[in-house]
Amino acid sequence: MTTVLQHPAYEEERLQRVAEQLPCRELQAGMLLSLMGEPQHYSYPSIFIYGHRASGKSHVMHVLLKELELPHATVSCVECISVTLLFEQVLLSFFGCDAASLLPRSPSLSDFVRVYRQQCSHSPAKETRYIVMEKAELLRDTDANLLPALLRLQELVEDNVTVILLSEIVWDKFRPNTGCFEPLVLNFPDYSKGELQQILSQDRHPSYSAEFYSSYINILLGVFYSVCRDLRELRHLAALNFSKFCEPLAEGKVKETDTHKLWRNIEPHLKRAMQTVYLREVSSLQWEQMQQMEEKETGALRGLSAHTHVELPYYSKFLLIAAYLASYNPARTDKRFFLKHHGKIRKTKFLKKNEKTSNHLLGPKPFALDRLLAIFYSVVDSRIAPTASIFSQISSLVTLQLLTQVSHDDQLDAPKYKCAVSMDFICAISRTVNFDIVKYLYDFL
Repeated sequence: MTTVLQHPAYEEERLQRVAEQLPCRELQAGMLLSLMGEPQHYSYPSIFIYGHRASGKSHVMHVLLKELELPHATVSCVECISVTLLFEQVLLSFFGCDAASLLPRSPSLSDFVRVYRQQCSHSPAKETRYIVMEKAELLRDTDANLLPALLRLQELVEDNVTVILLSEIVWDKFRPNTGCFEPLVLNFPDYSKGELQQILSQDRHPSYSAEFYSSYINILLGVFYSVCRDLRELRHLAALNFSKFCEPLAEGKVKETDTHKLWRNIEPHLKRAMQTVYLREVSSLQWEQMQQMEEKETGALRGLSAHTHVELPYYSKFLLIAAYLASYNPARTDKRFFLKHHGKIRKTKFLKKNEKTSNHLLGPKPFALDRLLAIFYSVVDSRIAPTASIFSQISSLVTLQLLTQVSHDDQLDAPKYKCAVSMDFICAISRTVNFDIVKYLYDFL
């Protein structure tokens, strides 16, 4: 049952519409309403709202400001790559394009405050104006005076304006070292399993009953809740796998109440999908096609997970191949495998005495960045210069957990990595670029 919001400045019917759009976030919405007060009264200068991704921060603010018809400007710190765009967005939302055009070519904070105060003298605020800064943690990378100024913008422009910062990090890591005005801090906790069940069940398919879709969401959360609490990711997974869940029902093999049979049908499918949580390496259509191909495949590829078919950029594939070779080949063998015109190396001298243990059984070993790049330039077909793109692709492989950084963060001169993929995975990647990786592995000499 939806909790009814209460506020003396707004009609009950309007607050009821707000509550219906904010399931499981009525408490946070009520706290925000009490902090914002009545529209014509001065509000607190700045409010800091933090919580993990997809915890409802932006959605709650958008619904409140839209349904209660409060003047506001929403600024994405990702899209506003410069302070000029930020200033223009605020002035455009409150005063129109004529006010935004008054800013000089490269405006400073003083220029923004001056133009804002000029516009306020012509059109003073009858209600509190709200500036919502999404992804506000990016403000830490801007000029040192911008964040402290936004926190006390109400004082600088002498207007009834409140700045609301939305962030995924806590205020203690956000506060400038030089000190600043302290905002009111409000936390949005993660959704519980029961709350996720309630929210996701609202997206039911019109062709099926609410109980049937709710049972599907219960099965989905039973698999993914331990590894994923992100509402957006879970909603994507629910939409992606629902057709597979309904297959036995559409074929007339089971009834809606046969939950156990439906679970047995969807279980292996969901386990394969768990390996692609957050990665988004393929589109939804490609994922369905891959599952159909996997069911038909036989032989060596049968049983490989969908993660094996990850689609990487061309040079990222060779970087991953080079990382695998660096992890599983001893460093002394690089000359034999990758150096042209290395001369004759007798196998008896090349092998260590009594060396019988496989490197694949011992696991991947750490390697330095310079060795990775040396192998990469040896195995890649075309000539390529060391550019920022290559180094950014290495960072992307670490983010995707295909590589693991094992050195400390303070070791900027010589970072070390480990390759975190299996033999089947790297063989599948090698086939896509026509590279025979087995010829370059020391264990298979």
